[in-house]
Amino acid sequence: MHPIAGRRRRRPLAAAATAAALLPTLFSASACGGPADAATGSGDLTVMTWAPSGTGSADRPGMTDLAEAIGRDINVKGGLHGRRLRVITCNEHNTADGAKACAQQAVDAKAVAVLGSFSQYGDDFMPVLERAGIPLIGGYGLSQLEFSSPLSYPVGGGLPALVGGSGRQLVEAGCKAVSLIRPDTPAGDSLLGYLGNALKPAGIKLQDVKAPEKSNDYTPVARKAIGGDQPGNCVTSALGAEPTGNLLDAFRRTGAKNTRYASVIGSVQQSVVDSTGGDAGPLAGAFVTGWYPPESAKAWDGLRGVIRANMAGRPIDAADPGVQTTWVAFEVFRQVADRLAASGRQISAKTITALLDGGEQIDVGLTPPLNWATTNMLPSSESPRLVNTWVTFQEVRTGQLTLQRPGFVDVRWVLTGGKPPA
Repeated sequence: MHPIAGRRRRRPLAAAATAAALLPTLFSASACGGPADAATGSGDLTVMTWAPSGTGSADRPGMTDLAEAIGRDINVKGGLHGRRLRVITCNEHNTADGAKACAQQAVDAKAVAVLGSFSQYGDDFMPVLERAGIPLIGGYGLSQLEFSSPLSYPVGGGLPALVGGSGRQLVEAGCKAVSLIRPDTPAGDSLLGYLGNALKPAGIKLQDVKAPEKSNDYTPVARKAIGGDQPGNCVTSALGAEPTGNLLDAFRRTGAKNTRYASVIGSVQQSVVDSTGGDAGPLAGAFVTGWYPPESAKAWDGLRGVIRANMAGRPIDAADPGVQTTWVAFEVFRQVADRLAASGRQISAKTITALLDGGEQIDVGLTPPLNWATTNMLPSSESPRLVNTWVTFQEVRTGQLTLQRPGFVDVRWVLTGGKPPA
């Protein structure tokens, strides 16, 4: 277990609705700015963040809003090593064409990196970035290519790590039987194996409960998961935030007394806890597995500061995992830029990629140190780039998501189907 580091201390799966195909709209955080990849080191540095907006449950406008706010904050303070940071954002509309068009906008703008970003269409946008040599740092992790492309540098373990971690959290809680409520999709099918790997060493029975992607009544799903509501019965869910809210309404109506509820960050976050009644709601005492420390942690002070300075813009939820992932991605980029500048190298897509591939550890204080060297890759043909296999165990106490236990928990053995450490 790794201690959660202080800010400077060492140390796919989408269940969203498909919207009508629309051309993405490009927004710029600065009204001017030339190509970013200038060999002379002069001119603007351009980066990009995209996410869907105006589509329904898949929307993540906070990610692009934060990216623009970070750009303004950096530029007000003098830019990045004397250069203005031009942050462009794009609405990918939760469509394959939209994601591909956003990636092409990054190419046309000569972006040195795509930071954060949320899209389930990695098969469409990653080839565009690959052809142009543009790295993706800190994608949300909804598609397999985000964990396999040599130009993807994920900062979290996606849903596989969360679901595997939830299983280990429930083992520690003494569960005797676990039901997984997950999307009735091919992406949802893969989650069952990760949870099974986590539960198998403890001999815990696993029930697969498939849930429709869209429903206003999850009562049949809740009843199947609860079963006889016997002591030791536990349920974990991996749905979107909106379906999770509907599922929790159904749980409340069942009146279950003995079934312990658990979930993963993204399905449950502080706004969901608040909207379902806090400590008086169905999430009281619930277990939640996350990628990062809870939003209340001091390590997020920088994020909260940028959000406070963005009062003129739309409200940004610091507890949203997409917002947090975007912040981590920008912090990684900032450290990479610092190291390149300190060594006298230009900041470009090529040098960023070379530094990240070189095995240097990047420590932003919100994850264990990140390292994308070949020797640190996950021994998996499907997800070799999933280098951060650490999760946090959280619990809802007095209406707030708090750490259930300090530090990070490594679930690498769960993701590879291995044996738990002695």
